[in-house]
Amino acid sequence: MYRILVLITLSDSGIETIISTPELPKKEMEYVNKWKSENLLESFYISLTKKDAVLIFQNVDEPQTKELIEKLPYFPYMSKIEYHSLNKQF
Repeated sequence: MYRILVLITLSDSGIETIISTPELPKKEMEYVNKWKSENLLESFYISLTKKDAVLIFQNVDEPQTKELIEKLPYFPYMSKIEYHSLNKQF
């Protein structure tokens, strides 16, 4: 089963902006919850520092996944984004 693993790191200044703008996390989670309900997002993890996130997408290819990530309210605050195409074994 084909999956796209996305590793995201937020910039330090981005984290400060997000913390000082309470509506940003709410808007971000609206996307995450929508993708989950549409069966596009299989898993979502946030590091304890809240600086890093791991998202595992299903039922979309890598170009579609990149488009989804670029729509996120946090996108301008991301310092690093990695995409990995995977085949789920079990």
